[in-house]
Amino acid sequence: MNRTNTHPPVTGTAADKAITYTRFELAQRIEHLVFLISFSLLGLTGLVQKYAEGAFSQWFFVLIGGIEAARQIHHFSAFIMMIVSAYHILVVLYKVFVLRVNWTMMPLVQDAQHAVQDIAYYIGLRKHRAYYERYNYAEKMEYLAVVWGTILMGLTGFVMWNPITVTTILPGEVVPAAKAAHGGEAILAVLAIIIWHFYHVHLRTFNKSMFTGKLTREEMRHEHPAELASIEAGEMDKRPPLNVLRRRQQIYFPVAFVLTIAFVVGMYLFLNIETTAIASLPEGETAQIFVPITPTPRPTPLPLPTPEPGAAIGEMTWEGFFSGLFDNRCGTCHGITKVGGLTLATYQDALTGGSKGPAIIPGNPDNSVLVQVQSVGGHPGQLSIEELNKVIEWILAGAIEK
Repeated sequence: MNRTNTHPPVTGTAADKAITYTRFELAQRIEHLVFLISFSLLGLTGLVQKYAEGAFSQWFFVLIGGIEAARQIHHFSAFIMMIVSAYHILVVLYKVFVLRVNWTMMPLVQDAQHAVQDIAYYIGLRKHRAYYERYNYAEKMEYLAVVWGTILMGLTGFVMWNPITVTTILPGEVVPAAKAAHGGEAILAVLAIIIWHFYHVHLRTFNKSMFTGKLTREEMRHEHPAELASIEAGEMDKRPPLNVLRRRQQIYFPVAFVLTIAFVVGMYLFLNIETTAIASLPEGETAQIFVPITPTPRPTPLPLPTPEPGAAIGEMTWEGFFSGLFDNRCGTCHGITKVGGLTLATYQDALTGGSKGPAIIPGNPDNSVLVQVQSVGGHPGQLSIEELNKVIEWILAGAIEK
C-alpha cells in the first residue's frame, strides 16, 4: 500500500548540493534506456509509414533502403518494447510481493489535493507548491499513460499484424478501427513525450537522475520534499528478514517462470501465427522491349479454290470466293474479335468497315481500307499478290455479293 507522509518539510543546509540520494538503480536506468530507444524507433518508423507520401518520409525511406526496412525496424522495436514491458511487470511483482515496497505509482486522494494546492500556488494563493512524495501526480499520470498506451498499441498492433486470425473471431471492421487507433495513439504518445515529458524533465529543470541514478539533497528538497522527510526520519521501506524473503521467493519464482513461458509462447504466436505482410518487391530489370520486325508466324493458310482460267469476272462474288478468302486470311482478328472495330463476317460488315472506315467501297479500291492496308504489306493476314489483285478487280467490278 501507499504511505502518506505526515512529517513537515525539511529545511535546507549548506551541504545540500554535496549530499546525494539514490533515485534509480542501474537496472532501472538500463530499462529506461532500452524503452527510450525502442519507443523512439517505433515513433519514427511508424509515423513515416503513416505519412508515407511526405517529403521527410520519402527521404527517410531512401536513407534506410525503402519502406520495407522501416517496417522491419518497426516490428523489431515493437518486439523489444514488449520484452521490456514483460520484464517491468515481473520486477513490479517482485518488489510488491517479495520486498513489499509501497505502491508509489498508484494514484491517491492526496494527489488530487496536491493538484489543487499547485493551482493555488500558480495563481498566487499559496506560497509554495505541494509537498510531493516519491512521485507527484503528474509523474503518475505520465506513467499510467505509458501503461495504457503500451497495452493499446500492443492490442491494435496484434490486429494489424494478424488480421486474418483476428477476423475469424471479430468482425472485419475491427481491422481499420485498430489501424486508426494505432496511428492516433502513436501521434498522441509522441506529442506527449515531446511537449509534456521533455518540458518537465529536461526544460523546466534538467533532471539527471535517470542518467546518474542520484538526486542531490537540494533537488530532493525542491522536487520530493515529503519523500526526503521520510528518508531522514528513517521511515523508508526496509528489506524483509532473510527467512521471510526466501519463503516469498519460493512462491514468486515459480509464478514468474510460468508467466515468462506464457509470454514467450504469446510472443511466438504474435509473430508467427500468420504471414500477411506484403513485402516490397525489388525493382525489376530494365530492358528494351523487343519488337519483331517480321510478322508473327501464323499457320499456313489452306488452299483456296481458284477460278478456271478465262472465267468471267462476274463469277468472282462475295459468296462464291471472297467470303472464304477473308475468313481464311482475316478471320482470326476480324471475325468475332473485331480488332479495330472491323469484322468481315458478312458482306454488309465489310461495307460498314471499322474505326478506319469502310473496308470495301464498291467501284473504289483506292479508298477501300482493306486494299490500303494490304497494299502496304507485312499485315498479319497478308494476301498474296495474286489474291490482292483479284480483290481489286472484284471491287472495280462493283464488289458483287452474289
